[in-house]
Amino acid sequence: MPGAYKTEAVVLRSIRFGEADRVLHLYTQDRGRVGAMAKGVRRVRSRLGGRLEPLSRVRLVLHEGRGELCTVSQADTVCAHAALRDRRASLERASQACEAVLRLLDSSEPNRPAYNLLCNELSLLDTHPELATRAQALAFRLKLLLAAGFAPELASCAACGDSEHLGAFSPSAGGVVCAGCEAGSFPLDEETHRFLVTALIRPLAEAPEAAERALSQADRAIAETAEYHAHVRLRRVTGREPAAGRP
Repeated sequence: MPGAYKTEAVVLRSIRFGEADRVLHLYTQDRGRVGAMAKGVRRVRSRLGGRLEPLSRVRLVLHEGRGELCTVSQADTVCAHAALRDRRASLERASQACEAVLRLLDSSEPNRPAYNLLCNELSLLDTHPELATRAQALAFRLKLLLAAGFAPELASCAACGDSEHLGAFSPSAGGVVCAGCEAGSFPLDEETHRFLVTALIRPLAEAPEAAERALSQADRAIAETAEYHAHVRLRRVTGREPAAGRP
């Protein structure tokens, strides 16, 4: 039934609409993906002002009408993540995280683990600029696949169940495969396999590092898993690493 409701959300994307409005893509705590209209938000005297910028975590009152978009009637900031906006590497990683959520989680069904994961990632990038690395970004994506129900099989061959000689990755089979089942797969180094396993079980703040070759293979494994099983294309994780001793 149409009406007003309260929720907490992360602003994934903001698009200009008309002379003063914005269309928002939100990922909410208890309603999954939500589209909303912020009327008059671009006016200088708007009471919503800068509270609805992308990457912000906010508490909202939304009015659900008959159309596809809700209307924002109230917004309060939980965390603006202002610090990460001042650092290029952190901003790029945060934007990549929001884009991955936008592409992978398009359901209106709530997914509390995915919401908490995104909030954790933005908070870490806001307070710990040294974590804005390619390895940490891939760890986030791998955990996001898990929250969405598409995590690859890493413990044994996804085709036959063998736990030895796991030297390749098959997106169609859904994970690592052994030598006897490697048709349609691509090579996966031992370091890459170890990175994927460790990244999945460790907290985001303790994401492992790996050589560039291993990270490139992990990136491919994650992207092709999402494409084959979720029918979603994720852009490869790119961008500069934070310079030592610099914000």
